[in-house]
Amino acid sequence: MLLDEDPATLISECTSNFNITPDRAALSRISSSLSTLTTARSLRLSSATSSLQRLTRQLAHLSSQHDVETSAHNPTEHASRILALDTQKFRIAKAASDLEVEGERLEMEWEGQRGVLSELEAQGAEGGAAEREGREGEDEVILKLKVYRSLGIDIEPDRETGAYNKAIIRNSQKGDVHVVNIDPKFSRFFYANYFWQTM
Repeated sequence: MLLDEDPATLISECTSNFNITPDRAALSRISSSLSTLTTARSLRLSSATSSLQRLTRQLAHLSSQHDVETSAHNPTEHASRILALDTQKFRIAKAASDLEVEGERLEMEWEGQRGVLSELEAQGAEGGAAEREGREGEDEVILKLKVYRSLGIDIEPDRETGAYNKAIIRNSQKGDVHVVNIDPKFSRFFYANYFWQTM
């Protein structure tokens, strides 16, 4: 026989020597903790499920509103409306700019007419010495223009100021034409020499 003592006796003594009370208490605590964790997990799962249902209802409501708004919106009509408004805006801006320019022109013309009216009122009904001097000045200008034309030079006045600031010199021998813009910063002697050289 392998063992000197009876196996049943050995097992009984081993069993009596083991202290399983702490182990049983640990198992009890573990079981209680598992129960508590299961309860907390169930509560969290229930809360998450209710939140998910609430968000699902909210999503369905928002989706229906989005579908209604999308069906009511016509992108083609919106784009054509924006284009029409832009065109109208630019047309109004151009008209306002044109009216502003026209207003400035009319204001300048009105100022000029006021000056003419004040001169006429100062001269009286029959005119005065200033008018006679103006006529003499005009006669002098006409005479100078005739002399220039006889030499082949045409003098043109400025449309805005009325001052003679442009000369057209025709050379019939060479068959060419020169256009000269008269600048006040150059002397009359300079232009006289230039005209003679060109002719």
